[in-house]
Amino acid sequence: MRTGLPSGTPAPPRAGIFREALAEATAAGPVLHRGVLTSGSADQLAALVARAAQAPSACVQFVEGTRLRLYGGWGVSADWEVVAETTLDDSLGGLVVRTGGAVIIDDAQDDARVPDGILRRDGGAYLGYPVHDRFGLVLGVCCVYDHRPREWAPEQITAVAEAAEVATLLIGEQLARYELEQQHRFLDAVLDSLHDGVTACDASGRVVFMNERMRRLWGEDTDLASGLTDATGTPLTRDDLGLNRALQGERIRDVPVALEGRSRRTRHFLMDAQPIHGLDGRVVGAVQAVQDVTRQRRAERFRSCELAVTTALAEAPCIEAAGPRVLEAVVATLDWVHAELWMVDEGTIRPAARWSAPGWPSEIVVPEELPYGHGLAGRAWQVDKPLWIRDVGRPQSLISPDTATERLHTALAIPVHDGAGPIGVLTVFADAVEDPEEELVALMSGIAAHLGQFVERRRVENLQLQLTRSKNEYLALIGHELRTPLTSISAYTELLREADEETLVRDGPRLIAVIERNTNQLREIINELLELSALDAGHADVRRTPMDLAAVVRDVVDRTRTAIDGAPVVIDAELPGELILPGDRERLRQIVENLLGSAVRYSPDGGHIEVTLRSTGRTAELAISDAAGDVPRIEREQMFTGLYRTARGHDRVLPGSGLGMTLSRAVVEKHSGSIELTGGEAGTTVLVRLPLEAR
Repeated sequence: MRTGLPSGTPAPPRAGIFREALAEATAAGPVLHRGVLTSGSADQLAALVARAAQAPSACVQFVEGTRLRLYGGWGVSADWEVVAETTLDDSLGGLVVRTGGAVIIDDAQDDARVPDGILRRDGGAYLGYPVHDRFGLVLGVCCVYDHRPREWAPEQITAVAEAAEVATLLIGEQLARYELEQQHRFLDAVLDSLHDGVTACDASGRVVFMNERMRRLWGEDTDLASGLTDATGTPLTRDDLGLNRALQGERIRDVPVALEGRSRRTRHFLMDAQPIHGLDGRVVGAVQAVQDVTRQRRAERFRSCELAVTTALAEAPCIEAAGPRVLEAVVATLDWVHAELWMVDEGTIRPAARWSAPGWPSEIVVPEELPYGHGLAGRAWQVDKPLWIRDVGRPQSLISPDTATERLHTALAIPVHDGAGPIGVLTVFADAVEDPEEELVALMSGIAAHLGQFVERRRVENLQLQLTRSKNEYLALIGHELRTPLTSISAYTELLREADEETLVRDGPRLIAVIERNTNQLREIINELLELSALDAGHADVRRTPMDLAAVVRDVVDRTRTAIDGAPVVIDAELPGELILPGDRERLRQIVENLLGSAVRYSPDGGHIEVTLRSTGRTAELAISDAAGDVPRIEREQMFTGLYRTARGHDRVLPGSGLGMTLSRAVVEKHSGSIELTGGEAGTTVLVRLPLEAR
């Protein structure tokens, strides 16, 4: 039994021939892969080993875990099927792996190391050497086999040993290639997972690497200077790029650059670059990394925009004054070209402000008003949610051809709300086609919320001022309005007390009637004051249920005609058969009675009063017109502010308290409606607008 080459045995000349033959064969054969020989190369190696060792069979095995797998063989008989895949514990190859040295068996029947069932039936000879990697780890076995016992000659042993060494060199080379490939794959995966774009070039400036992020940022075009500018907007050339500057030995850190994409949106980057030096210190290439900071820049601009909007609203007295500054901040932040602010105005929506980017050559036509649901602003008002139009130039884009000029493309509309619902729409336009962006919609929604809060805050402030004025007027006029009936009651009561029996019989009923009329008037004033106070304080409920306003108006008109029968005033009414809306029936009846009573009091002798009721879009309009042409315009608004009467008030059969107009406005506003006085010198009209749908 032998375990190695006899001491002092020289390697035979054919061993060198084996090295040359093996080198030529493997060079012409298939390329090794993943650190092991391919089956073709392994078969060639086995054939050369068998020829050099003058053996009928040879094989190459590799360790895989706890097993040996046959990778290549020559002259293999049916016996080799048994060892095609064996464990390290029951094979001769396993013995080679365990000992880490040569295993030489001349006769298997006389060698105790041979496992049962292997080479024992007819005997036989085995010669195997371990195959190592460059660190000395056993990777496999190179062996030859003869079916008959034989004594291995020294030159045959040397040939197998040298074959194992050559296999070690080949496998080591393939392992190195495999490890290098794995490193490249790992590095590529790492670079492709970066948020930064990375590019490398050789010494001639030719791009040799570009990670996935860079390909997505700038595409496959190696001329990376195309479309690039510096922070001042100056176009960059190839000589300005980080790669070319790095090839000159320069190190670049955090240089800002900008790129205008196909959608004409500017993207911002920070660029780093440095040279790559070889072992001799010469520049062999350069690497460049760019970080996309567009989102950060946009976030900064969004914050600046919100600050500008907040400042504009804080300094403006009304939404019309704040609108242009708000729109200017929006257009500048988004790099868009045009913006509009629309406000809802009694069934229509009208532009309150507009702004175009400086230098914009086209005059954008903005309609004077849009009906509910028409146009971009009208549709956003209707659906009450943001609308993103990718290209307004396409058919059915909600934009009229006059507004959708050839250079306008993307549009965004955001509803503006106060506490009760939509009160306006903010619209912006771009000169390029852009896909929806959630961040941009969120910014615009935030600005629209600021606008809504501004309008609501100003409304509250105006109401507070009106309340203060009304309170002052109440204090100034309440004494007069209450004192007048009290004076009459006191005077006539005194007359009754001092009258004799004859006078009481003759004048008593008349005096008592005057006292009763003034008492009723005093009670009406007190009741209306309490009602108005309750409405202002929110203690009075306005219960809105579906009701027929036309029936209420018709009933009040009929009752009023009966009450003024014989007076020189004519009431004409134009009413629909039915007009259903959500409202408080009794309170709306009270409004109609107050307004119609005021019209009777203010109309001159022989005057006509016209009462009309109609629906326009989403609103019901009640108009009560009289012929009181001598009511000054300034007095018309004052009539809503407290206990007030014009100089033309007639104490007819329908006396008033002076609170009817103020109480009417409070009730109408509780119904989310409006009331105003209009008209000219020929007459005055009180116009009440009420929503046909609950808000």
